[in-house]
Amino acid sequence: MKADEWVVLGKVSTAFGIKGWVKIHSYTEPPENLLHYPQLWRVTAQGRQKIDLVEVKVQGRGLIGRFADCDDRDQALGYAGDELAVPATALPELEAGDYYWHQLEGMRVINRQGELLGWVDRLFETGANDVVVVRPGEGSIDERERLIPYLPERVVIRVDLEQAELHVDWPADF
Repeated sequence: MKADEWVVLGKVSTAFGIKGWVKIHSYTEPPENLLHYPQLWRVTAQGRQKIDLVEVKVQGRGLIGRFADCDDRDQALGYAGDELAVPATALPELEAGDYYWHQLEGMRVINRQGELLGWVDRLFETGANDVVVVRPGEGSIDERERLIPYLPERVVIRVDLEQAELHVDWPADF
């Protein structure tokens, strides 16, 4: 990972209660993994600002938290819509063959026939497996968006981080 790379781990949705707490939507899996990053950066239109998450609790299917120096609802509302990020270097090392989603986003998607299907736009979970959303672009074989299951060794046959390529066993006409 590049030293200047940032990873968004969650987003503040709104205030929670009257004592400065906020609702947080975590992008980590499981959502509670956000708790491992007490030092976060608040991402706003004006840039990044270091922020301390001093309290966090699981609340239903989400999280609630309180930032240092945020003691009332009006202050908490000021965080609504802000993303919460960390430097990529703060993420734990993965085992060989495992990847963070942000590492795959933007990669070229090439099938066994050497055809450029497009670029990884994003990934999402379905319960059964993750799905890669491939968007077309200049040089791709057509203008179709594709949803390709992220199944290592069966569909995803190789990930090349250096070349930014995701090689798949996926026919162009599917």
